[in-house]
Amino acid sequence: MDVPRPKTTNRRTLYLSIGGGLVVLLATLGLARMKPAAPSVERQSVLMDAVKRGPMVFEVRGTGTLVPVDIRMITAQTPCRVERIRVYPGTAVKADTVIAELSSPELQQAAQDALWQYRKAEADYEMNRLGQRTSVASARSQAQAAEVRYKAMERLGKEGLQSSMEVMTAKVDSEERTGRLASEEARMKMYENHGGKVAPARAELERARALWQLKQEQVAALQLRAGMDGVLQELPLQVGQQLAPGAELAKVARPLPLKAALKVSETQAKDIVIGQPVSIDTRNGIVKGRVIRIDPAVQNGTVTVDASLEGELPKGLRPDLSVEGVIELDRVSSALFVGRPVQAQAHAGLSVFKVLPGGSEAIRVKVQLGRGSVSTIEVLDGLREGDQIILSDTSTYDNSDRLRLK
Repeated sequence: MDVPRPKTTNRRTLYLSIGGGLVVLLATLGLARMKPAAPSVERQSVLMDAVKRGPMVFEVRGTGTLVPVDIRMITAQTPCRVERIRVYPGTAVKADTVIAELSSPELQQAAQDALWQYRKAEADYEMNRLGQRTSVASARSQAQAAEVRYKAMERLGKEGLQSSMEVMTAKVDSEERTGRLASEEARMKMYENHGGKVAPARAELERARALWQLKQEQVAALQLRAGMDGVLQELPLQVGQQLAPGAELAKVARPLPLKAALKVSETQAKDIVIGQPVSIDTRNGIVKGRVIRIDPAVQNGTVTVDASLEGELPKGLRPDLSVEGVIELDRVSSALFVGRPVQAQAHAGLSVFKVLPGGSEAIRVKVQLGRGSVSTIEVLDGLREGDQIILSDTSTYDNSDRLRLK
């Protein structure tokens, strides 16, 4: 007969299982509390610089082109049509060089009408002047006759042959006619001296002459001339093209002198003033100059700054040549500065990686920056002279406060 045997528990096995579980639990908690390993960075793949103290030059950089100082833009004065193009862009021209021939039948007719109006006004004026001269001559003869009569009457009155009443009447008549003569002579003088208010015919003559001269100039402008010695830069015309008043016809410029038109970021242009020195890289040498104009308007986030070119110029300079300019804003004898990190902005805070002694690790530190230059920036707080930082873009490691340098 089978008898059931009582189950026995292996206490040693139980204790080992519990101990193993505790070890695994403690290891898991320890690993969870450990910080992640610092990412590694190849030292040769990042750019570094040391914080320095010494003289610092504050500069801003701008790119642009060379443009002529003397430019003449020619526009259409009246509606016209392009009949012929005689000179093309890039050609050297004189002031009287005919660039293109234009036509305008309406303008030709208007000029002819203005000529006839001028001739009519001139004839009217001459008729008025002749009439005034006739009036003066008539008044003079009448005044002379009245004076002779008065003298005769006065002599007869002294002899008792004329009454005093008749002598007085002759005197009054003579004085009246003498006054009328003076008035007519004064009016004639104002006619001769171009008195427009007194002589309407003279005013009309001057108006007609000015209109006729204007139409003559407009007709002459149909022969499109350069107007100055230089080079024809632009000619946006085609034969047969109809043009409205004010349309751009041509642009002529003198090859020299030139100036640099630099585009500077609007955030950096606030400290630029007239007269600041500029170094202009023409790709064929450095030319010194000065700021001569600052555009008051902002276009596409940039401000146009014009700089003069001074001294001897390199060969090969020509309009529209691409250049780069560095404008010197200020100089200080002593400042704490470092190479400009990526994304560094003047007068702002920034976190950078500072290399620890030994050079194997770098930790993140907060830095307060001051004024910036082209390749350097002033350090106000967070770094000391001799500290070495990483200038390259470290946005990949934004979640890390430490880097290992290999």
